[in-house]
Amino acid sequence: MGRSRRTLPEELLLLALDPATGTTAQPQSLDLGLAGAQLVELALAGRIAPDGDRIAVVVPRPTGDPTLDCALELLRRRGAPVRAVHWIGGPRLGLRQTYLSHLERCGMVAAVPGQMCGVLPTTRYQATDTAISREIRARLDSAIRTGVPPDPRTAALAALAHAVGLGKHLYPGNEGRSSRSRLRDLIRHDPMGGLVAHAVMDVQNGAAAQPRRSPGPAGRQAAAGARPAQEPARGVPMQPHRGSMARAVAH
Repeated sequence: MGRSRRTLPEELLLLALDPATGTTAQPQSLDLGLAGAQLVELALAGRIAPDGDRIAVVVPRPTGDPTLDCALELLRRRGAPVRAVHWIGGPRLGLRQTYLSHLERCGMVAAVPGQMCGVLPTTRYQATDTAISREIRARLDSAIRTGVPPDPRTAALAALAHAVGLGKHLYPGNEGRSSRSRLRDLIRHDPMGGLVAHAVMDVQNGAAAQPRRSPGPAGRQAAAGARPAQEPARGVPMQPHRGSMARAVAH
């Protein structure tokens, strides 16, 4: 994968960046969304594919993007398909900061140091090329306004934006209610994006321990009589914290 286009994690982060404050909207759920966006990007690159509610590596060849390749290698090492909720809900070591630093190195954002309460050092980020952010936003607006099924990348971006709660940031107030509803509806236009978006929401709702399925009568009777065993979350991959793409500084 070359660097001629932005990846979904980068686009999601640029969507979440508030130009007025230099901070990201929905910072906690955004970390989950970035992990999910990595999965969708790897699927678009043909490296992974959905297997029910799990993710399977189908082509372990590197993409050329260091951060994505770290995720791909961690998935490969599992040796078996991993549930999307367990991947997305695993501990992340500064994934949002990793991508912010990457966007800064690429010249798409600029870090602005400051202080909180006149004492604590902080760093805010301002987009240096607002045309990029406008183009990303325009793709979503077009899909919402026209009702024409979007391309898989835009559909996945919309699904992730909805999943992490960016709807109220992008389309605020009562006047944005219909746009938020249509943003949510775009989730159905990309199967992988939909799978990942539902996994992000499941993690936020604390449902990561239970597989997403529709049980039959026997399954419902069993559920009524006994608590289903939870699948262990051991081996959940962690983001590496070494290397130029993985340096993270807490501000």
